[in-house]
Amino acid sequence: MPLALSAAATGSWPVAEPATHTIRARHEFRGIRTAEHFFTVPLDHWPEAGAAEPTEEITVFAREFVSAEHAPDDVERLPWLLFLQGGPGGRGTRTTSLSGWMKAAARHFRILMLDQRGTGLSTPADRNTLPLRGDAAAQAGYLTHFRADSIVADAELIRKTLRADPWTVLGQSFGGFCALTYLSFAPEGLREVLITGGLAPLHGPADRVYRATFQRVAARNTEYFSWYPEDRDVVSRIARHLETKAEFLPSGERLTSERFQMVGSFLGGNTRVDALHSLLEDAFCPSPEGERLSDPFLEQVHGLVSRGSNPLYAVLHEAIYAQSEATEWAAWRVLGEFPEFKPEAEEPLLTGEMVYPWYFDQDPALVPLREVATILAEKRDWKPLYDVARLEANTVPVAAAVYQNDIYVDFDLSMETAATVRGLQTWTTADFHHDGIGEDGDGIFNRLLGMVRGQS
Repeated sequence: MPLALSAAATGSWPVAEPATHTIRARHEFRGIRTAEHFFTVPLDHWPEAGAAEPTEEITVFAREFVSAEHAPDDVERLPWLLFLQGGPGGRGTRTTSLSGWMKAAARHFRILMLDQRGTGLSTPADRNTLPLRGDAAAQAGYLTHFRADSIVADAELIRKTLRADPWTVLGQSFGGFCALTYLSFAPEGLREVLITGGLAPLHGPADRVYRATFQRVAARNTEYFSWYPEDRDVVSRIARHLETKAEFLPSGERLTSERFQMVGSFLGGNTRVDALHSLLEDAFCPSPEGERLSDPFLEQVHGLVSRGSNPLYAVLHEAIYAQSEATEWAAWRVLGEFPEFKPEAEEPLLTGEMVYPWYFDQDPALVPLREVATILAEKRDWKPLYDVARLEANTVPVAAAVYQNDIYVDFDLSMETAATVRGLQTWTTADFHHDGIGEDGDGIFNRLLGMVRGQS
């Protein structure tokens, strides 16, 4: 029996010694007091029985934020709120002032901002560090410990190390996926759960995720080009131009048509979508060799298409859906059903968050990890990420904002999950897209907190 299921069946998370914990710095600025926490945790929270070698350890970093409005003597009495950010592969938010949801939360909580394992200051995993593990198979084996189950086990061990009462969790996007895993296997650590744009499908295959999201991204393209019809021609011109002219990003690699399509990430939010027009408006410039892509355009595109700052996003992206079956590059296979997204289409559409094998040929941050990613795509014996029976019997208050036109986390699949989790309250809205928490974080946070506490 998989160890995760064993933990669920016994009603408890695996027992572990408290983590080694140090606070290396404290700072105060612009109405915020921070503390920098470092925890030493097991790489593998479920080692094989009778393993001869001692359990390897890694570091997990978390930054605590407290509003300076709270007197220092009162801080210890504040309840904790754990924030689980989107991703996978994104480090915790670095902020220099309290605003949005953080400002709202800091009125009531001490906020713990986790760098999920492998990101930020938490024993990073990337093209530089992973070769220290050995060959591609060893690197892939190491990364199997970097999914939601291990992230949640870290969080629960950290909570116990801090001697904190069951805490409030706010999960954005992939952070919401992690929150569902938390509810599945360690609900005793949770007071209440708030989820924004992050109700994961509870079973596979990953194909159905991409089949749904390709349709939503296509609809979002149509909507965008209805607002900016002149950009329809610009996008097609850029794609055709890149087929015949060698254009290079500031980092030196060639920009291809399919990689350019990744600027569709702008389509995933209300706060970003109009910025796509600003990107495209000065894409071309004259030169002695004829029309070329401008330096300002190429500079901005590089920031959108490089995974240098979050390689785990690409390496583990499909693995976040994998349970007892291989993903086998699901998005790439499903793409065949949607030829309008292919770069050679007459009017190619911009893409969403899908990850394709060619990423690992074209992005210098990913090229060394191609074999690792292939091994993970072919892996079949993934442990379960959710316990459906436990979720059906859930007693932890949960509220989720579900965005009707979200191109990253499909609305219909989200509502299917919502119907499974006992007592989960949903607030469905078309007013926001995936980045709603960035647009009206204060309002969304307060609404969800009121829902789980019976105040709205």
